[in-house]
Amino acid sequence: MIVLDENMLGLRLDQVIARWYPGRVCSITDLRPGTIIKDETIARLLQQARGATFVTTNVTDFWRRVPAHARYCIVCLALPNEQLRQLPDLLRRFLRMPEWKTKAGRMGKVARVSRRQLQYYAVGDDRLHSRVWSASQPVATIAPWPLRGLQAYAISAPFPAP
Repeated sequence: MIVLDENMLGLRLDQVIARWYPGRVCSITDLRPGTIIKDETIARLLQQARGATFVTTNVTDFWRRVPAHARYCIVCLALPNEQLRQLPDLLRRFLRMPEWKTKAGRMGKVARVSRRQLQYYAVGDDRLHSRVWSASQPVATIAPWPLRGLQAYAISAPFPAP
């Protein structure tokens, strides 16, 4: 299950991610409907959800502040708000990496992902792992287009074949 932070709610990024991700894609607000969810309670909610991969662009409040836990993974994508539409492609490229491809490989880790670097820490490991990864592939952007009065998004660059 991929759980998106609430700052992505109005962009319908969940629908774009659901096109290629085989599991459930939801918002953090779906885990506790009708309530205000503060950043400091998200780790507890993720523990209860078991096996959730939480995706946020709020690097400041999560990276190196939230402990890694065996029941969840946190992915902090270093993207400014004006580039949020690039999130699905960046996330997809990240989740295709062999060590992050499976839920078992992700659980117990907190990652910070940018276009050029991946850093992470894990349960039971005091080291900060760092890796440079390919920035040469273009990141697809998503542009809005109308669809029967609803807002939808068209991808401007194709995703590579799985």
